[in-house]
Amino acid sequence: MSKAPKILKGITWGHSRGILPLQACSQRIKELYPDVEIQWKQRTLQEFADYPIEKLTEHYDLLIIDHPWVGCAADNKCVLPLDQYLSADFMQNQQDHQVGGSHDSYNYKGHQWALAIDAATPVASYRADLLEQYETPVPTTWEDVLQLAKKGKVAAPSIPIDLLMNFYMFSQIHGEKPFTDTDKVVPDSTGELVLESMKEFYSLLDEELFTANPIKVAELMSRTNRFWYCPFAYGYSNYSREGYAQYPLRYANIVSYNDVPMRSTLGGTGLAISSFSSYKEEAVRFAEMLASENYQRTEYVMHGGQPGHRKAWLDPRNNILTADFFQSTIATLDNAYLRPRYHGYLDFQDEAGDYVHDYLLGKISKVKSLEKINTAYRNSKKLIYGN
Repeated sequence: MSKAPKILKGITWGHSRGILPLQACSQRIKELYPDVEIQWKQRTLQEFADYPIEKLTEHYDLLIIDHPWVGCAADNKCVLPLDQYLSADFMQNQQDHQVGGSHDSYNYKGHQWALAIDAATPVASYRADLLEQYETPVPTTWEDVLQLAKKGKVAAPSIPIDLLMNFYMFSQIHGEKPFTDTDKVVPDSTGELVLESMKEFYSLLDEELFTANPIKVAELMSRTNRFWYCPFAYGYSNYSREGYAQYPLRYANIVSYNDVPMRSTLGGTGLAISSFSSYKEEAVRFAEMLASENYQRTEYVMHGGQPGHRKAWLDPRNNILTADFFQSTIATLDNAYLRPRYHGYLDFQDEAGDYVHDYLLGKISKVKSLEKINTAYRNSKKLIYGN
């Protein structure tokens, strides 16, 4: 008599990069362990950022998460501390071979709450064919970007969440690392410079882009000839692969501002396991396989994934497959800025981007934008400091 199947449920985000490598690994697990079946559900990129993951842990065994959520995880204990379930050697390999701070980003209050299966940060992308056709060099400086934007040939994702990530980037351009003060994200004088610099650039963009996320920008660039270059959007190696898009994109490290490389904001995704799962052993086995050096370097990339393991980024075969996506952008990943992860930060993130967006669209003043950003920041800290 056959065993009753053990059905695990997972939730991820809705893009080839976010679903296909998980499905492929799940199929391999079923071949190795016929009584185990893993079913995946997709949600949109915005839902991925917005919906409280602690609620999802009550319904799903496996969850793809964003690293700022680990502060909530550490406080609520709703996902497993994976350092207590995986070997020290495995965890050391993950740490030693991370891309940027991807692995460390899921470590909080002494525990590893997810495995960095996917690494990303905003990088530059461009249409090599169009730049060559119009005898235009790939920008290497911020001034180059502005000049090309004035010709109407530059795109950038400009929805609130992406604008906020770039607010952090421009803050560092102007000499301030965000969140070093408990009262303001950056000093008002710096904040004004940041918003002015952003206004200078975003005022040159098509208004359509203020509803575009990184996927939409990549689709616009790879399906039409309207835009030649994007200075910063979370990278997707899929669009550099032959056969994936009508017009493949090429990728590059982010440009320099006053001879200093701009520092974009680390993204990527991690795999977490619900503390409520009835199949913890099976979930851990899947996580170990998916995040392993061997699987990340081979099957994960071959099925459209953008791995979190450094050996995969440096592998020559993967760079051939992706027109050098990995080796052309890894310096930007290694320099990426790590967002706060305290419990409450995501409430700030969900709100504050709207105020950058509103300022750039002329709906509120610079002063009001900063005032609202800082109020949202202070409110988000109440879980730590109380009222």
